[in-house]
Amino acid sequence: MADLKLSYGTASDLTITLASLATDANLLTGRESTAIDNTSALVLDYLVSGKITTGTTPTTAKSIEVWAVGSWDGTNWPDVFDGSESAETITSADIKASVCRYLAAMATSATSNVAYHFGPVSLAAAFGGVLPPKIVLFVTHSTAVALNATAGNHQIRIQPVYQTVN
Repeated sequence: MADLKLSYGTASDLTITLASLATDANLLTGRESTAIDNTSALVLDYLVSGKITTGTTPTTAKSIEVWAVGSWDGTNWPDVFDGSESAETITSADIKASVCRYLAAMATSATSNVAYHFGPVSLAAAFGGVLPPKIVLFVTHSTAVALNATAGNHQIRIQPVYQTVN
């Protein structure tokens, strides 16, 4: 009798420009990643992890948030999302609550240039157990200053998860 086992693919960096990302007290303005296209890979899940580094003299007790947004058919996206790496401002907090799926939030301190790590987090779990055809990540923060200006101080990685028969 065969056994079903998980198999992990090679992790890769997701394209999202977080260096010098402006702050937003409302946590609606941020950066959208390039789309994770699962229409041909047919991955069961992706584990998402990363680090995001604050800038100089952030305000204490603020937040960095990471969200996932799915395309419902592989072509169409909700609200301002389009599957392209770009700056975005979500229309309103109620729209954010209905179209974005929570992945991580990091409470920040007033210390400058701190790398905040998150994950790994299951993308499939964020969508109720099944991945949409395409997914983007959305990062926003309310630290009162722009994020660290060095691109290498930020990283978001995805690792595919498969099921194999042994």
